[in-house]
Formats: sequence, structure tokens, C-alpha cells
Amino acid sequence: MSKLTTKQLVEAVRADYNARRDARMSLEAQWQLNINFMMGNQYSYVARNNTVREDEKQYFWQEKEVFNHIAPMIETRISKICSNTPKVTVIPATTEEADIESAKLSKEILNSVSNRLNLVDIEKTATTWSEICGTVFYKVAWNTNSGKMVATDDYGNSIREGDVQVEVVSPFEIFPDNLSCERMEDVKSLIHARAVDIDQIKSEWGVDVNAEEVHAFTLDNTQGLGGLGYDARINRVANSELSHHCVVIERYERATKAYPNGRLTIIAGDKLLFDGELPYINDELNQRTFPFVKQISNYLPGSFFGVSVIDRMIPVQRAYNAIRNRKHEYFNRAVMNVLAVEDGSVDTDALEVEGLSPGKVLVYRQGSKVPEIMQNPAMTIDFDAEEERLLSEFKTVSGVSDMMTDSYAQYTSMSGVALELLAEQDISRLSTAIDSTKLAVKIVAKYILRLYKQFAVIPRLLKINGENNTIQMYYWDQNEISSDDVVFDTSTDTNDSLGQRRTMLLDLIKQGLMYDQDGKFSQSTRKKCLDLLGFGMWENSIDLPTLHINRAKEENLASENKELEILPIDNHQIHIDEHTAYILGSDIKNKINSKKIIEKLLKHIEEHKKLLQAEEKNKIEKGE
Repeated sequence: MSKLTTKQLVEAVRADYNARRDARMSLEAQWQLNINFMMGNQYSYVARNNTVREDEKQYFWQEKEVFNHIAPMIETRISKICSNTPKVTVIPATTEEADIESAKLSKEILNSVSNRLNLVDIEKTATTWSEICGTVFYKVAWNTNSGKMVATDDYGNSIREGDVQVEVVSPFEIFPDNLSCERMEDVKSLIHARAVDIDQIKSEWGVDVNAEEVHAFTLDNTQGLGGLGYDARINRVANSELSHHCVVIERYERATKAYPNGRLTIIAGDKLLFDGELPYINDELNQRTFPFVKQISNYLPGSFFGVSVIDRMIPVQRAYNAIRNRKHEYFNRAVMNVLAVEDGSVDTDALEVEGLSPGKVLVYRQGSKVPEIMQNPAMTIDFDAEEERLLSEFKTVSGVSDMMTDSYAQYTSMSGVALELLAEQDISRLSTAIDSTKLAVKIVAKYILRLYKQFAVIPRLLKINGENNTIQMYYWDQNEISSDDVVFDTSTDTNDSLGQRRTMLLDLIKQGLMYDQDGKFSQSTRKKCLDLLGFGMWENSIDLPTLHINRAKEENLASENKELEILPIDNHQIHIDEHTAYILGSDIKNKINSKKIIEKLLKHIEEHKKLLQAEEKNKIEKGE
């Protein structure tokens, strides 16, 4: 196959983008409808041409109000999903001391990135998109213009060390080559299309492009709502045209025989911005792949995109709005009345303008029939029954129960075990969305570590909160990251509140399960208990075992350059264990003078053992 010219390549990418956009127009229309219902514009519908339109009032007296139950249901789901996503940690590649320290460093790197990028808010934003549209994507990329400045070029421009950036990408911007692929791994190519200001394109790629017609969604007000005698407005999502913008199309292709490292082609307008291999080595097998991570609300078999619960809540919401508005129309008729008059018996023009005000003198023509108020039929209980049934159906189709939505305690007569079962049942109804969010967070963490492994060439400074409220300064680079095996921190993977954890821990203490073999409550156990209860700062000043461990580790590192000294206050057993572990590890084997260091540490361990035996002998003589 002959190589395409630049013009042909641009035309091919744009034609591919247009074909993919036309293939999923119905999905975009449904997503736009979901957003409108979430915001309260609930008299909209999808027309046959896959555009979202709105119903108008048929009569001036018609009640057309919105009683939005979708929004609080989705907000509850988002809150519950985000609160059940635990923190991540990194496990060592091996049991060697170097890998253990590398895993600790990787965990601190992830914590640092989380704080810098505020990944908690990014996760909430992504979950909001996922719950409304059914699908959302994280884009984990490397920003060369981020990080600290390390130098300047010949033109005075700053050169920075670069850093990771994580963006939330809505499903409106992602176009897979096959809408039937359920997994991201099955997609052969993926297009990310976004509207970018042409000045930004010039700044990033150094290419001048012409502005083009770009459609985007903006907030607007809709009219035609309200009831008899008043109008109401509500927010809606409407199409608008952006000026001074151009669509940047990024097409990612997986590795093929022609392109072993994959291919990334970026165009804007009629200009080619980039054409080369995939930039990031972020695959499990150290290969290049897409920088996107997918998160869904509910799986839809045979579909790349997930489905939102709003899809199945829309018919219920329409029926609920209808029943409430019909009731209000009945009340209007009951209060304002409908007057029957004989033709020509009264001045109907004045009657229509003034109505039947209290104390009004109604003059009618002599000999004609007296005007009378028409009696409305009594409202049946079917209206109330239907309203209650629809409220119950909201909770059934949304997966949100009374326990989630009610902010008051209505289960005071239930036992603690029953409440726990209800809480677990609530979580199980959201398990699909929670599991997808957990998986996405874990993959994002892996991508972050792999990007640092690839691009963190210059040593970087990392501040770590050490023991006893100390700040440890640590310089690291790509060689320090030996593991990207990200797992969830089980100590935080719990649905219990602080009060529930306190109760559970106190019960364990009462049962004697927290005491050691001597029946004592050790300092280390006390530290862990306070940490689980959220009072981790209390134990820092009295955690002597941790202090001894840190001192022993410092001696291990200093053994290469200076003589080791034993203090009278040293915990000899802890020092013996730490020095022995260091000798058996792999770090010391990589040192040039490892034999000399091992001999020095063995001599130091023997001194600790002698002092430990002397202490034990002294205790026996004293009868302790």
C-alpha cells in the first residue's frame, strides 16, 4: 500500500471522524436528553432526526410544572459511589528490601499527584458524567509544560521537567471504531475530537489554522412552563456555535505490522499537526496503548458505551409530572370554578376579565337562565395511589433506597444487625457502578506510575510526612520506580462510618482480641487502633518502637561511611532484626564495598546481642 500524502491523510482522518460521528448520533441525542432531564428540562424528547426538541403548552391554563426526582436520585448515587472508592497503594515486586522501599515511594508519588491534581474532585466530575450519560473517560497524559523550570532555551523560553495530567473526557468527545466492542482492549482505533481555540493550537503546535463551524452544548433557559396565571423558566442544554475555534481530531491506532508502536495522527482543519507512534508506554506488557481509561454506570451488552439509570427513569418522571399537574388543574377548577351562562344573558367580556370576585354582583338578563357553577366530579383516590406508586418506582429503577435518600432516622426500632444488612443491600444495588469506578481509579494510578517511569529522567524532590510529624525530603527519578502493581488499601476499603468503627473496635477490645500473649495492650497495637479511629496524631510522641526502627535504618545507611555506635537507650532486639534484614536484602549486594559493610554490621549485631543477653540476665537476677 502506497504511503498517503499529507493532504490525503488529513482527508482520510476527517472522513473517518465524520463516519463515526454519524454512526452514534442516536447515542448523543440520548445523552443530551439525559442532561436535560437532570437539569429539569423534562418536557423534551428525541425527534426522528436525532435532535432534542421541546413540547409547548397546548392551552394557556395548562399546568406544566416540573417535579424533578431524577436530580436527587443521581446526586445520591454519585455521593454513594464516590464515598465507597478506597485509596490505592502499591505492593512490592519482590520481598527484597529495595522493592519494598520502591513500593513505598510509589505510593507516596501517587499521594503527591492526588493532592496536586485534586484527583478526588476529578473522580467526582467523572462519576457525574458516568451517571448521567452512562460512560466517561479519564485521559492520563504527560504535559511537558508542567512541573518545575529546569532551564531556558536560546530564545528565553522556560524548559520544565514535565508532569502527569489527568483530564475528564466526556463521551461526546470519544469515537471508537466499533460501537459493539464492550472493552477498551477490543477497540482497534479511537478518536478523541475536541474544540480548541485556534490561538491555543498555534501555541501548542506552531501551526496556523482557520476557524471553522464548531457546535457545542451551552446552558440556556426554556420557556413554556408554569401554570394558569404564571410562567416559569428552567435551565436546558442547547446547541451553540463557538467562534474562533477549530476541532482537533486525535486518532489513536493500536500496534500493527506496519506500525509496531501504534500510531497517533492529529489534525485540525486542513492541517496535519502530528503523525507518529503512540507516545506513552502504559500497557501491562510495557507496550504503547491508548491513554484513556473507561468508567461506566451500567453495562449494556454488545455496546462500547454504558447506559445510565436516567434512561429508565425518564418514563417514570414523565408520568409523575403528568399526574401532579393534572391534580393541580383539578384544584384550579375546584377553587376558581367553571361558570355556565346562557348566551346573551350576561356581559361575558366583563366576566372573563373580572372573574367571580368575592361580593361580585352578577347581573343577567331578565327571563334568561340564571348562571350556575358547574360541579366538578370528586377526585378519586386513584390519583394519590398512582403518585405513591410512581414514587416507589423511582427507587426501584434507580437503585436508590429510602435509607440513602432520607436524611432522618426512621429505623430506630431496628437492630444493628438489620441496619447493617440494609446498608450492605444498598451498596450491592450500586455494585456495578462502584466496581467500574474502582477499576478506573486503579488503572489511572498504574498509568501515572508508568508515565513517571518513562519520562521522569530528571531527579525530582518529594516531601514525605514521616513519623513523629517529621518531613522527609526524598530525591527520586524513573529508576526508583520498580513496581506499578496497584491495589486497594484494605484498611480504607470499608463502608462503615467513624462511629461504627469505634463501636466495632471497642467490641474487639472487650473480647480480648487486641491484647498480646502477655495480656497487655502494646504500644504498636495502640497506635494502629488510634489510626483506625482517625486519631493517628496522638500516638506519634510515644511510639518508641517506630523510633528505634528508624534509628536502625539510619545506621544501615550510614554503615558505609562511619562507625556505628550503640546507645544505652537502644532497643537491642529491634536493632538486631533491622540490621539482619538489611544484610539479607539485595541493596547491600549492589554496593562496591558490600563485604566490608556486612562485616561491620555483623560485628555491630554481636555487640547488640551481648548487651541484650546482659539485660535479660540482669532481669532474671532481679526476679523481674
